[in-house]
Amino acid sequence: MEHAQPSSYTATSAIIREDTAELGELALTSEDESGISLATAEQDEDEQDTIYAVCASANSEAAGLGTMGTAKRANLATIPDMDEESWLREGERHTSYDAADFQYENPGRSIVPGDAAILAVSTKWSLLHRLRRSAAAASKSALTGDAAGEERLTWGDIGTACLAPVRQLHVVILGVLLNILDGVSYGMIMFPTSSSVFSDFGGDGVSMFFMTCIISQLVYTLGGSIFKGGNGSMMIEVVPFFHILVQGITRVVGESNGPAIIATTMVSFALSAVLTGLLFLVLGTLRLGALISYFPRHILVGCIGGVGVFLLETGFTVTARIEEEGGFKYDLARMHLLIANWTVTAQWALPLFFACFLNYITAKIHHPLVLPIYFLSIPVLFYAAAFGVFGASLEDLQKTGWVFDLGGASSDTAFYHYLTYFNLANTSLEALWATLPTQFALVFFGILHVPLNVPALGVSVNEDNVDTDRELIAHGISNIAAGFMGTVPNYLCYVNSVLFYRVGGGSRLSGLMLAGATALVMMLGPGMIGYLPVMVVGALIFVLGIDLVREALYDTIGRVSRLEYITIAVIVVVMTCSDFVVGSLVGIALACLFFVMQTSRQNVVRTIFNGHAARSTVRRHSTQRRFLDNIGRQTVVVKLQSSLFFGTINSLERLVRQMLDISAWGQNPIRFLVMDFTLVTSVDFSAAEMLTRIHRLLCNRQVCLVFCGINADGDVAAALRSVDLWADLTPDLDVFASLNEALEWTENEYLREVYTPSHGHVATHTEPPRDSLTEEHGGSPRNQHLREAAKDMPQMQCIARPHPEKMRSFSQDTSPERELHQRAVNVLETTLGPYTDGPAYEGVFDVLAKELQEMTLIKGTVLWEAGDAPDALYFIESGVLKARYVFIQDDYEINEAMLAGTITGELSFLAQQRRNTTVTVDKDAKVWRLDSESLHQIGRKNIHARSKIIQLLLCATADEHDCLMSYLVSRLT
Repeated sequence: MEHAQPSSYTATSAIIREDTAELGELALTSEDESGISLATAEQDEDEQDTIYAVCASANSEAAGLGTMGTAKRANLATIPDMDEESWLREGERHTSYDAADFQYENPGRSIVPGDAAILAVSTKWSLLHRLRRSAAAASKSALTGDAAGEERLTWGDIGTACLAPVRQLHVVILGVLLNILDGVSYGMIMFPTSSSVFSDFGGDGVSMFFMTCIISQLVYTLGGSIFKGGNGSMMIEVVPFFHILVQGITRVVGESNGPAIIATTMVSFALSAVLTGLLFLVLGTLRLGALISYFPRHILVGCIGGVGVFLLETGFTVTARIEEEGGFKYDLARMHLLIANWTVTAQWALPLFFACFLNYITAKIHHPLVLPIYFLSIPVLFYAAAFGVFGASLEDLQKTGWVFDLGGASSDTAFYHYLTYFNLANTSLEALWATLPTQFALVFFGILHVPLNVPALGVSVNEDNVDTDRELIAHGISNIAAGFMGTVPNYLCYVNSVLFYRVGGGSRLSGLMLAGATALVMMLGPGMIGYLPVMVVGALIFVLGIDLVREALYDTIGRVSRLEYITIAVIVVVMTCSDFVVGSLVGIALACLFFVMQTSRQNVVRTIFNGHAARSTVRRHSTQRRFLDNIGRQTVVVKLQSSLFFGTINSLERLVRQMLDISAWGQNPIRFLVMDFTLVTSVDFSAAEMLTRIHRLLCNRQVCLVFCGINADGDVAAALRSVDLWADLTPDLDVFASLNEALEWTENEYLREVYTPSHGHVATHTEPPRDSLTEEHGGSPRNQHLREAAKDMPQMQCIARPHPEKMRSFSQDTSPERELHQRAVNVLETTLGPYTDGPAYEGVFDVLAKELQEMTLIKGTVLWEAGDAPDALYFIESGVLKARYVFIQDDYEINEAMLAGTITGELSFLAQQRRNTTVTVDKDAKVWRLDSESLHQIGRKNIHARSKIIQLLLCATADEHDCLMSYLVSRLT
């Protein structure tokens, strides 16, 4: 079968329709053959792999499995202390989605005894292997009298436990290498090395990096996080904020006061961790993790791009040894330093080349060991070339800037040396207070990573039970602990965790071993950095910088809108040229501005109907229905949507002005403008004021404004009441709870104008006073249309009254039976008369009237309920019946009012299907009942009359169906 060309959808409507037709044809095949083929397929499947339903437990409560009776085995699911459960029903394969069905019970599926199921299940399921071994051990312990059923420790178990750390060594080595590479790279730039005060703080920054890694690793592994082997790391993206903190402290304290700058900086770094942790902890405890997801993602992407540019600048500063105050800047002096001589050029060009080459390799090879092997090979090649080819010594390499020269941070410096910088006496509270805006920006930027990293990590490592609030609490604990240990903020590192998991490091043991190995490296001190080539650190910084810039400015091309991309680019530029805090604020301001611009482009008008297409659910007489069809063009229904605010309300005003334009008014004058607020979420003050102006425009044209779909206690109603735009506060304004009520009200208003004042109710036996109507209304297009619609109404007297010859014959017989019969005929001619055409229907009503049974119903009587048998239909002579349609799935119902001159129950009666509605008496009524036996009796006496009666009933049903569908279309569109 040839199909249409594929589109962006899963399947086109034509393909779906072909599949539907094919499935429909399959339903026409023999039921017996289908059953046989289905049974055969199930039998073949059962022969391959028999699946049973069992609820078993691996704990000691199942110790009596071998001796329990069948009834007791079937009740294993009721054991209260089960540690592990597996619900597998017969004929059903076990998948990862079965857990969603555990809360439901299906009594139609029998539970197979546990021991029988375990013995019969395919051996390829490891879970069932454990259950089977546990059940066997429990049975054995029960037979031997060992009530506890505990397994004895064997030498094999001891050997397995001893070998477990050995099996995790390669995983731990990879994790430690990643921590060392990150620690040396980003710990070295934690303090601004361009400042003379912090020129020798590279080693202390590395120690602080390792300390925060160890703290976060222990918190996550020891139960704080769902990721047992998740790698904790320093929050690298906030390094630019650290430099801003140092600059602010230096301005307040003074460049000459070095001890105060150092002490205040250490306290501010630790304070950033504590503040970040407190916010994490509050959000997680109050279960407000979802709030962070409301922050626009493209602003965060722009900030990440700004961090990437900062890392590139830092890479040039570290590799080219730019020691001038302010570090890297975009001026001729800094550019001249980069190309001062071949040595300096090579020192930054080689790391940049290594970073670009690594990006090329990782694009081709995706193995997790590529990154550590690549960076371990760089120092090997470097020293091989330096010692073997150029014959340089270590001292020469340090003096020329190829290897780090730690100066004061010698190899005998302890890892806790950074703690000696804390001095409350030298700490400037004034400087700390001045840095609070930067601190808040740092904290705000830092908390945005958890809602992004945690769900992404869950997807990458196939962890489906991720709880963002739990992860926030874990991050809060780890950051507060890091702050009290004098170090910097940390988080769950996505990249390192993914690499760690992919090589088999998803256990608590591997996480604890990683923390211990990192602690061992930290305790060795920063002296080993003195042997590390600068190009390794520079290449790492360049790699991350390039990745972040590419993520922000390249990967987003075609994935974000034009305005969002402009926001990202502006944030990157402002952060690069000015300040990170300013860049973040500019990004937020642009996001708000562009949001208003984008939202303003949305049309708040969902659709527009006129009264001919949108009808209420009231079942009226056919004469009135035809009149309302003609006059319905004067009713306009405007369905609104979304939020009405200052940016979107103008489109609604333009639409109303177009309706009231002279040219449009002459072609289609309107009398009622119905605004449906069902899909409106909010109305601000500007929109409410604009609606007031729209109301004044309509009043000038004598158009009635109708509001519907508004909850009287909701926010929309409160906004309208605030400007006195409500039914009891403003003339020529009506408000209804639903669209159906509004449409019913407008229809009643039209009918009320047609009939004389003495007939305020809906008259079915009175002709409209044409002359009075003509004299009352003027010659406007709207009134002219009303007169034409009224003149087109058929003469109801001719329909409601029998032929004069029949009247004379009936007047001679004044018996009660004849009067009752005549009333029944009148009701039939009123109800079904509009559908008769020609002499073929002569005498049909007389035949039918003899079989009708008159009934008087009081208000509240239930005529039938949904699901009842269709025993009869009813012709309504007076009163009102109400049919209630209930849609259980959406908890929604439709109420249909049936007036005099209509029929109820005819469709289910003719189809002989159970009632789909519940019909009650809404106003005392008189009806005429036609049951199944009476209709069969007519068929036995006069088959021609029976066929004509069914034809007339179907005609009436078709009209009522069209009326109800018109409402559904207007309601659901």
